[in-house]
Amino acid sequence: MDLLQDLEWRGLVFQTTDREALAHRLRQGPITAYIGFDPTAESLHMGNLVGILMLRRLQLAGHHPIAVVGGATGLIGDPSFKSQERPLNTVETVHAWRDRIELQLRRFLDFDAVENPARVVDNYDWTAPIGVIEFLRDVGKHFSVNVMLNREAVASRLETGISYTEFSYMLLQARDYLELFRLHGCELQMGGSDQWGNILAGVELVRRSDGGTAHALTFPLITKSDGTKYGKTEGGAIWLDPEKMSVYHYYQFWLTVEDADVVALLKTFTFLSHGEIEDLAATTRERPAERRAQHVLAEHVTTLTHGREAMERARHLSELLFQGKVEELSRDEVEDVFQDVPTADLSPDQALDIQSVLVLTGACPSRRQAREDIAAGAIYVNGHRMSGAEHVFSPGDCLFGRYLIIRRGRRRYFLARLDR
Repeated sequence: MDLLQDLEWRGLVFQTTDREALAHRLRQGPITAYIGFDPTAESLHMGNLVGILMLRRLQLAGHHPIAVVGGATGLIGDPSFKSQERPLNTVETVHAWRDRIELQLRRFLDFDAVENPARVVDNYDWTAPIGVIEFLRDVGKHFSVNVMLNREAVASRLETGISYTEFSYMLLQARDYLELFRLHGCELQMGGSDQWGNILAGVELVRRSDGGTAHALTFPLITKSDGTKYGKTEGGAIWLDPEKMSVYHYYQFWLTVEDADVVALLKTFTFLSHGEIEDLAATTRERPAERRAQHVLAEHVTTLTHGREAMERARHLSELLFQGKVEELSRDEVEDVFQDVPTADLSPDQALDIQSVLVLTGACPSRRQAREDIAAGAIYVNGHRMSGAEHVFSPGDCLFGRYLIIRRGRRRYFLARLDR
């Protein structure tokens, strides 16, 4: 199975300009391909990871990957499928984010390969020196406003309004393709399905300006089996930066995906073979309680993103919590693991009886419910099942003199934290 067939099997091909022409070009020999990553935040996220791994798949197949970090386009803002204008960030902010994103990209791509090293380039380098008149004459003359207005990314904004700044984004991205075609012989741009119009603009500019042949390929945006987007939950985006999302929580995200989604995610985010993924799919169907596919997914993606040592630590923490051994956590691990659970900060003069603590943390809606849950054996504090509804805690009962880790049922955690 060749590269394009593998991408199709994994569900990573949404649209191409000419499927047979692209397949023929890929069979001819190494091709140079790029994907753009705009620094609109200080970290890349799960959606960006699809593109990063697409570049890695190409590199492993012997092709030449280029990651474009949009120091210029990030200053403008892509209007694609956004309901309103993006806020304009300062040059200093965008370029600081650019530097952080470049470091993230270097974790995934091989920049030291002998035959086909990866490149990271910044479109600010070739965009900033252009004058307005030069841009309008050399780029703008090749585009029809009528065609631009009909592109879905722009058309969807016509009712709510779009500024000329964001309207020009398509031309800036198109010029990126032309510049890379000239500098590096780049013949393929890839991106999410929301980028189709922007990528086609680049294909057209390469043809009109230089008479060149360029290809386009988009991959689907990642959604759950029910059609909803990942990251649109109380937990927010799935960040790749451990300062924005701890390795433990990143591991937990992949570990807890639904059975209906896990096979598609294995295809998208891992480099497992077809046979390995099909075996995991069979295990999920036949023995879903094992959650073997989720464990493999979490281990694989966390290792890719953060390294094996960090993954092993996250897996160890996950096992401790699953076994209820919270007393084995260190102080830093308590703060890390429970940073996103419902938390009550209690002053020393507040009541520390079990019923009050359960209500204050939100573990139970009322004292009556607290008594019923305790009687049913559903409440654990610092790893110990509570049996008395009148128990009063002292600072000595708290982990490190400060923490009461509450578990209600099998997996719902809450935290009481004493002020010091």
